[in-house]
Amino acid sequence: MRLFSSPTTPFGRKIMVLILELGLRDKIEVVDVMGTPLAPGTLPVDQNPLGKIPALQTDDGVIYDSRVISRYLNDRTGAALYPTGAALWKTLTLEATIDGILEAALAMVYEVRLRPADKQFPEWIEAQWLKAARALDAIETEWMDQLSGPLTMPQIAMGCALEYLDFRLDARGWRNGRPKLAAWVAEFAKRPSMASTKPVAV
Repeated sequence: MRLFSSPTTPFGRKIMVLILELGLRDKIEVVDVMGTPLAPGTLPVDQNPLGKIPALQTDDGVIYDSRVISRYLNDRTGAALYPTGAALWKTLTLEATIDGILEAALAMVYEVRLRPADKQFPEWIEAQWLKAARALDAIETEWMDQLSGPLTMPQIAMGCALEYLDFRLDARGWRNGRPKLAAWVAEFAKRPSMASTKPVAV
């Protein structure tokens, strides 16, 4: 298999952490790509017409979207990163909430990095942060039980999301008023899979 990704994308990092946790690193070739919505560069547009990463080339074709890839690798290896039965829906909802935080954060980053200063929309940026902040507050108050116990995909997603906020939006101070999440990520970040995939500014 071949994974098209980038070391700085939090969606790709989720899959890299998963690959390491599942012991699949020697079975998957990682192809580093670069690009933006304005300049696709080496993004895998032939493998994913949307040009988004990560994308995973398998013997059965290409699959993309980090949540699709994570379910595929979980099922392929017989792992237990998702529950069965009624509990699955709560897990998938939490995972979608965490991905929503990342989508809002990426929209903020793109607005600043890709738009000229005179064309940026500060109110829109703040609206994106409000979405992320509401989701963080909900997880802090209602979902912390889902972040304990044996490793799950939402735990991986949460760890990558919080460290992405540190990486790109540190000035927002997401830890303020969220001591449970702050303590949780301090411990989760110690996992070897997280430490070895920590993004570095380029």
